[in-house]
Amino acid sequence: MANATLALQNFLGRTGLKQLVGPVLILLILSMMVLPLPPFMLDLFFTFNIAISVIVMLVAINVMKPLDFSVFPTVLLITTLLRLSLNVASTRVVLLEGHTGTAAAGQVIEAFGHFLVGGNYAVGIVVFAILVIINFVVITKGAGRVAEVAARFTLDAMPGKQMAIDADLNAGLIGEDEARKRRSTIAEEADFFGSMDGASKFVRGDAVAGILIMFINVIGGLFVGVLQHNLDISAAAKTYTLLTIGDGLVAQIPALIISIAAGMVVTRVGDSQNLSQQFMGQLFNNPKVIGLTASIIGLLGLIPGMPNFVFLLLAIGLGALAWNMDKRQRTAKPVPVSVAPTVAVETLEASWADVAPLDVLGLEVGFRLIPLVDKNQDGELLRRIRGIRKKFAQEIGFLVSPVHIRDNLELKPNAYRILLKGVEIGQGEAFPGNLLAINPGRVAGQLAGTMTTDPAFGLPAVWIDATQRDQAQAYGYTVVDASTVTATHLNHLILSHAGELLGRQETQALLDHLAKEMPKLVEDLVPKVLPLGVLQKVLQNLLDEGIHIRDMRTIIETLAEISGRTQETEALTAQVRIALGRSIIQQLYPSGNEMQVMSLDPQLERLLLQAIAGGSDNASIEPGLAETLIRETSVAAQRQEELGLPAVLLVPGNLRMLLSRFLRRGISQLKVLAHGEVPEGKIIKVTSIIGGKV
Repeated sequence: MANATLALQNFLGRTGLKQLVGPVLILLILSMMVLPLPPFMLDLFFTFNIAISVIVMLVAINVMKPLDFSVFPTVLLITTLLRLSLNVASTRVVLLEGHTGTAAAGQVIEAFGHFLVGGNYAVGIVVFAILVIINFVVITKGAGRVAEVAARFTLDAMPGKQMAIDADLNAGLIGEDEARKRRSTIAEEADFFGSMDGASKFVRGDAVAGILIMFINVIGGLFVGVLQHNLDISAAAKTYTLLTIGDGLVAQIPALIISIAAGMVVTRVGDSQNLSQQFMGQLFNNPKVIGLTASIIGLLGLIPGMPNFVFLLLAIGLGALAWNMDKRQRTAKPVPVSVAPTVAVETLEASWADVAPLDVLGLEVGFRLIPLVDKNQDGELLRRIRGIRKKFAQEIGFLVSPVHIRDNLELKPNAYRILLKGVEIGQGEAFPGNLLAINPGRVAGQLAGTMTTDPAFGLPAVWIDATQRDQAQAYGYTVVDASTVTATHLNHLILSHAGELLGRQETQALLDHLAKEMPKLVEDLVPKVLPLGVLQKVLQNLLDEGIHIRDMRTIIETLAEISGRTQETEALTAQVRIALGRSIIQQLYPSGNEMQVMSLDPQLERLLLQAIAGGSDNASIEPGLAETLIRETSVAAQRQEELGLPAVLLVPGNLRMLLSRFLRRGISQLKVLAHGEVPEGKIIKVTSIIGGKV
């Protein structure tokens, strides 16, 4: 059978008929409402309807997450339409041929009318009513409410989930493809639960239609049987009612199965196990609970007048199950391994081996954070740090030193600190098992937890329990785990100290790497024309202002061209920046030809040019002028950020270095560009004038 199904699928795929299955099925369903069907075809379609409902329920039980059954809303519509079409077709047959007996509408309807309710139409009406109440009042209403709430919370949580993806992407924890896949999954989740919210209305409408169709068939059957076929009222009532009840039951049972499947899909929590695994793992996993239940059932079985045998039999079964589970859990516990005491080593004389070099980058953690960095426990933070170094090398242009990790018992249990050449440059706290909900500025509510600030960017945040993730995302928070908090903080500090991380050893390693692809160019520059130290200083100047050095070909070619005229690092840096102008502008304005920048008032430009006429020292700027410059630039930069624009100040080339060093001390996000760095074809739009009016 499996081979035949596979062969049919291959045949449909090769011939292109697979695309026609859906339209043909819909046309067949609609045609049943118009064309009369013989009893045999009704039996076939009713059986097919029952089979489809069972398949849908089994698929719903075995899916890991709702999106694994993303076609379910459409399946709900098609199965509802199929049942209604069968109701129309069977009603036609019942009213036309019902006077001939209960077999007039086929054997399936007759079997449901006789076998399931014993041929008693009063019992049939009660059973049918109970099924409709269960379906309409309990299952469908509950599933519809869950789908409605899930749709609303999924839509509300989308911004927080998107920001969490962006945070992981910026920290180097995931790549562009994985980020694109996660964003697509979030959009599909919102579409799915929105569709399920609407599709649940189909099932509710189907239940209402079943009740109305039953009353119409009974009343219509009495009129047809008595007035047209001269049947006795009691005979007509019995015949047509049994046929109607059988028709209703054969439609409502599959509807009930589909409703149960819908409820199981929308109420799923977790995506690592299917429903059966979750059911057995969570409900029957505690021997104490099973044993206590056995004791209670056993005590009830000892009460006189109770069905003692049944209660005691079930109590014995549950007790045996609890004893067996407890025995397995005891056997599975690991045996502690004794560790031999360490033998004290005789103190040796001091040697040069005791002089350990400082690590370029270091991470010290408290004892509760050790599992995050333990190789034996496959620490999550270790993988994230490897991802940070790889992303840094790909984007910035050189390989940063490894991060040496050690525990420090002097720190708080959940604290960590980040060191650069032995000096602390950042510190924070992380709580494994909890989540950090970061407030990006616009959230819909407050969360219960420990208030704090995001260590990387200083945003208000709160440490929450893992069970509050969905609520926090629905409120608009960006939710990350403890390892992501530490990794993001480390990544931010590495980027902001990139210039200090590029030492001579890293510069030489970078040249050795470039020499494999452009040996002659590297050989002609270093050390023949330009010392290694000068090249290192130029690269550090670029990195200090956030400029990537991936385009080393352009950097080396520019230095080789002008290093014969000057070896002054600031002049070399200015020329390299002009050569990298297109890359710098692309980094700040990734899309569009228009640049929204800040500029200096012409009078202020003249004052600054006069101030540095005798040299480029910052102290040559008059204090009052310096204070005004910092204040107005800070206000303009904040206005740029509120508009969603980069804080870029465009100045003449001979002022760029001075203003960059002077202003970046108090305005870290400010970028100062020279006119010569703007490539041709870019449209410059001045949004703020510093020292004048906008």
